[in-house]
Order: sequence, then C-alpha cells, then structure tokens
Amino acid sequence: MNKEQPSKDLIPEKISKIVPILPLFDIILFPKMVLPLVVMQGESIKMIDEVMSKDRVLGFLAAKNLESKKNYKPEDLYTVGTTGTILKMAKNKDDVTQLIVQGLKRFKIKDFIEEKPYLRARVEIIKDKGGKDKETEALMTNILVLYNKIVKFSPDLPQTIGSVAKSIEDPGMLADMIASTINSTVEEKQKILEIHDVKERLKEATRLVNYQMEILEIGHKIQAQVKGKIDKKQREYYLRQQLEAIKKELGEQEEPDLEVEEYRKEIEAKKLPQEAQKEAERELNRLSRMHPDTSEYMVASTYLDWIISLPWNKSTKDTLNLKKARKILNEDHFGLEKVKQRIIEYLAVRKLKPDSKGPILCFAGPPGTGKTSLGRSIAKALGRKFFRISLGGVKDEAEIRGHRRTYVGALPGRIIQAIRRVESNNPVFMLDEIDKIGSDFRGDPSAALLEVLDPEQNHSFSDHYLDVPFDLSKVMFIMTANILDTIPPALQDRMEVLKLLGYTEDEKIKIATRYLIPRQRKAHGLKKDQISFTKGTVKRIISGYTREAGLRNLEREIEAICRGVASKIVEGEIDSTTIKVINVSKYLGPIRFDTQVKTRALTPGLAIGLAWTQTGGDILFVEATAMKGRKGLILTGQLGDVMKESATAALSYIRANAPSLGIPEDFFESHDIHIHVPAGAIPKDGPSAGVTMLTSLVSLLTKQTPQNDLAMTGEITLRGDVLPVGGIKEKVLAAHRAGIKTIILPQWNKKDLEGIPKKVQKTIKFHFVNKMMDVLKIALLKAP
Repeated sequence: MNKEQPSKDLIPEKISKIVPILPLFDIILFPKMVLPLVVMQGESIKMIDEVMSKDRVLGFLAAKNLESKKNYKPEDLYTVGTTGTILKMAKNKDDVTQLIVQGLKRFKIKDFIEEKPYLRARVEIIKDKGGKDKETEALMTNILVLYNKIVKFSPDLPQTIGSVAKSIEDPGMLADMIASTINSTVEEKQKILEIHDVKERLKEATRLVNYQMEILEIGHKIQAQVKGKIDKKQREYYLRQQLEAIKKELGEQEEPDLEVEEYRKEIEAKKLPQEAQKEAERELNRLSRMHPDTSEYMVASTYLDWIISLPWNKSTKDTLNLKKARKILNEDHFGLEKVKQRIIEYLAVRKLKPDSKGPILCFAGPPGTGKTSLGRSIAKALGRKFFRISLGGVKDEAEIRGHRRTYVGALPGRIIQAIRRVESNNPVFMLDEIDKIGSDFRGDPSAALLEVLDPEQNHSFSDHYLDVPFDLSKVMFIMTANILDTIPPALQDRMEVLKLLGYTEDEKIKIATRYLIPRQRKAHGLKKDQISFTKGTVKRIISGYTREAGLRNLEREIEAICRGVASKIVEGEIDSTTIKVINVSKYLGPIRFDTQVKTRALTPGLAIGLAWTQTGGDILFVEATAMKGRKGLILTGQLGDVMKESATAALSYIRANAPSLGIPEDFFESHDIHIHVPAGAIPKDGPSAGVTMLTSLVSLLTKQTPQNDLAMTGEITLRGDVLPVGGIKEKVLAAHRAGIKTIILPQWNKKDLEGIPKKVQKTIKFHFVNKMMDVLKIALLKAP
C-alpha cells in the first residue's frame, strides 16, 4: 500500500459529468467522509486500475438489496450517491484490492451509458440548499449535545470524535458526519444523503440521533439491571464457558458424552434388577440432554452414583460352622445362653435352607447388659458386615425412608446409606434404642420401620430417594430396647423379643475377671503383674459401689482403680499392687450402697416389696402407721394413681375382714391410716405392691412383725385374690442382690421362673399363693 499522505493534488477541481460507478454493499459514503473499502470483483478492480491512471474519481452508489452480488445492474442501485476520490490503493497476493476513499459531492444519476465491462453513468452534481441562520445554529447545537451523549454510551466510537464534530462549522457537513458514524440502517442513511436542504438534513439527522440515543439509554439501563442480578452461579457459568473455550484452544476439550458413556457402562456391568435398570436408563437419558453446569445435571448424576454404588447383588458368605460360631459368641459374652442358642438355630436353618429370610430380633433389657456389643459379636460369628444405626431421638420419617429428589440436597434414608457403606446386601443391622423413637409434624419413623422390619414386605423396600424397590430380606435386623411399653404394638408384632435379664453377683464377678479387668488394664497401659484384683475385692465393688442390673458402673469403678494405680506407678510410689477389700476405699471412697434389708430392722407396719424399673428390678419398702383421726387414709411417696388404688383396695379388704384378722371393728372410726413408700423423690406406680401394702397394714394393726429377709409382689382384689404381675425375673434378681431369702409370688407367675439362673433359685425359697390369707400366714411370724 502506498504510504504517502494524501495530497490536495488527489482531489480534482472539476468532476467529469460521466463517471464510472462502484456499487457499495451495506454502506453509504457521505461527502467529505473517508471510508476504507475492499474490492474483490474482477470488473471493479479493472475499473479502479483505469481511474488510478486518470483522475482517481469514482461514483459510489449503495445497493438497494443487502445481499451481495457479483454483477450489479442499474435497477439494483439507488439513484443518488457520492462522488469520491481514491486516496490510497493496495493489492495483495489474492488479487484483492484495498482502498481508502474520500467523498466529494452528491450526485444524481441521469442515465447509465455502459454496463460492460463496468457501470458508467452520466451524473448531475447536487448542491446544498439553504444557508446558516439562527434556526440552523440551534439545530447544530442540539444535535451536538445529543451526539456527545451517544459517544459517551458507545464504546466503539472514539471519545475524541465529539470534539471533531464540534469543530465542524458547515451544517450540511455536520449532518453528514454524524449520520455516517451513528448506528443506523442503510435506508435511513440513504434518506439523509438524498436531502438537498441543509436544514431538513439536520432535522432528519437529529431524529436519527434521538432514536439512537433512546436505544442506547434503554440498553445501558438493561445492562445495569442485568449486571446487578448476576449471582454466583451465573458468574461461575460464564467462567466455565471461558474455561471451556480456553481448553478448546489448547486442544484439551473433552467429549461431552464421555461421562454419560461411563455411567452407561457401569449400569450395564452392575446387572441391576429390572425396575432399577429401567429407572437408571431413564435418568441417564435425561442426563445426556443436560448441560454439565446446570443444577439438574448434578442431581441426576448424584442419583446415578447412588444407584451404581449400591450392592444390589453383592453378599458376604455366611460362616455356617456352628462350633466356630458358638466359640466366638462364648469368647465375647458370658451367659446369655438363650440369645446365643437363637443365633445357632438361625445358622442351622441357613445351612439347611440357604435362601431363608433373616430374623428380626429385639434385645430388651436394662442398660449395660451387653445388647449392643452382642450384635457386633453376632455379625462376627456369622461372618457378616456390621452396622449400627442409633434411633434415639429420631423424629423425622425421612431418616428412614429418605427425602424425595424434588428437595435440594436430598439423600436416601439411613437404611440405604448403611447398605451402601457396608457394600453388602446381607449385613447385620443393629437399630439401637428403638424404644426412644419420637414423632412430630415431619412424620412417624416407627411407622416407616413397619415395612423395613416386616419379612413379607422388606423384599421390596422403597426409599423415597431411590424410588425403586431394594431387597432387605437378606439383612439380619437386631433391635435394642430398655423397655417395650413405648414401642408401638404393630412394630412389636414384627419383632422376636429376647429379654436380657440383669446379671447375678456371681456372673458379674466372672465377667469382671474375664473381660472387664483385662480390658481396663490394657486401656491404662498396665501389665498383668502390675495390678490384680482379689475375688473379694470385685464382690465388694459390686455390692458396695454399684446398684445396677448391667455392668457399666462396675466397669467405671474398675477404671477408677486402674487410673489411681497408674498414677502411683508413674509417680514412683509403687511398682505393682494387689487390690484387696481393705484398700478399695482408698481408690473409690466410702461404700455408697448397703443392703437396706440388713440395716433396717423390721417392725410391725413395715414390709418389703419388689418393684420393676427401666434399669431392672429393685426392692421396695412399704411403711404404715396409725394415729388418732376419723377414717382418713394418707398416701405419700409420689405414688401413681394405680398404686393409690391398690392401697385403697387393701384397706377396704382389711375393714371388710377385720374380725377374721383380729382387728377391732371400731378401730377405724377413731384412727387415720398413713402409708408411705420411701425414696419419695422417685415416682412410683403399678399394681404389684398391693400384697405388700396389705401385709404392712395387717402387720401394723395386729402388731405382728413380718419375717426377716422376706419380700413379696402381686396384685390384690377386694375378694382377697392374688393376681399375677410382670417383671418377675428382674424382681427376683433384685431380691437376690439385696440378700432376700424368701419371696412370695402369685401362683400364676410360677412359670416365669424359667430363665432365672439355677444358683439364684437355690438360694431363695419361693412361695406361690392364690389368696391374701395365704400371704399373711407366710409373711407374719404369728398368723392371726
């Protein structure tokens, strides 16, 4: 390209009446304006070569149709155009000519004299009409103000162009300059080009500028609003788009369906059940149509991850060696023969019938009796994976069934989550503290467990998140509970309840010696020769420092002693020690519990009963006294309604049978009776203290002392019958711990002694009665 600056010699003084015509596509050349052009047509290039050797002047006409053509005819072009001179020309290797042209004057076509090889026409130069007056100056000032605003809002216009426009004094030239630079259509610019009157041209240019100004202001307002509303996700989306573009430039672009294909391969390899396969394929088809940056894509991919990761057909092989399983159970737990036998029976059935369903067991008993640890031992004996799910305080049904996928952050319930973690469809699941499940406005989890724990339904358990059946029939469910009263009857009906009683003193001694002491010795870094316990010491800890059916407090006391010994060894006071009865108090302090049966001398009006609590059994003292009054009955000790009714029934029975009991009939006319059950801070209720209250009252009124070391339990009627009660096993063990030697029980409860250790039964004498008179004959030293 010629790099010389354009000189005035390039601008002809007089323009010929016949000029070659160069058609313009999608652009208008105005007088005095400079415009770059690219010419590719061969005929046009030939024309340019010819004019370059002459006066360099061409006529420029805009095409009416916006579609580019190789050859233009006269009817394809407007009739008003601009003459212009070629300031610079350059050609490249591809025979493409680049021009810089400057408009000269408006012209109008009179007629075309040639079409081949290029257009040539006879033209008439158009002169501007009108001069500069006040109205014209006002129009010029107004349009300049508007134009400066357009320059401000238009980033593609140089900011200095406003100053250039301000320096133009010719009104026609100003209108042409502004019309050539604003963003308007070819038709609108051609209209301005065809206006001869300067004032009208300024008005039309002002109209275009106003219109363009409104568009820019609206666009600026929209841009500001949109910019303010762009949130984090949108910014991430734009950044990801840029990142993808960068990866594409670097040749690192991944195939869009690569992840979908991986999912498809994994689904095929998994061999899912029919319904799960159908749902997975449907979700996969949805995923293939989504953009990876959308939130729905993440929801669908997370769902497919769950479907693929579940062990639909993966199981662990059961250990069906009964001797090995029994050995494992015996190594981990002492006693609990009934539970161990039930597991052995299950293994035997599995050996004979491999496709048998898993049992649904419920271990019910006081805290610390080994319910939770027993579940872990069962899994070990079976050779299965073990998972514990704590249900204490759970109130949301979705914890069991999961959330539906319509919710943000939805997940399957705990059952399916646990199945995924253990990576097996036949684990041992322990649902701990099932008696402590709650319910609120979010649903009732115990109702959701009905399907989980029903062998007839759990082969097609439906989690809300998965929305396809999952087979839980191979899972061995074990529940634990302290009490059964709070478990809904429908849920209880689905469970095989195995009651774990509290341990006897001898059992606790053996368990402490075999399990607890070695475990605490190891936990505190002590060796066997550094600390040892005598049998008498363990017995003293059990009887003097704990009062429980289980073993938790016993282990805590042993732990306290081990800590004390470890401290003394580290400080260099001792190298080793044997914990004896006489020095237990050095580590644990004074004795906390003593047998009240021994410390409290029995007198008329005092009887010992047996009670059942959530932590096992306990003994219960019932005191009665009489005072001057008028037939009143006072009951204290935080007694419940049922227990109060038992006291009233006992008094009514005594008043009705006063002569046969040796009680003066007029005694009640002048006396009040007061019955008190100690430990007044503890609420008490139930009918089983009826016989104890009646015995206490008869002992008081006949002044006969009950036998020592004797306790009783049973409900009474107004006819003097003794009715059966519950919790016999726990009550008998509590009596044994307290040193009771004789127990009076209802005849109907004789069957409940089964399961109580034989050693306990040998140390206690049992009396089974049907009538209250039989109770009095046994309990009182001198029968009435």
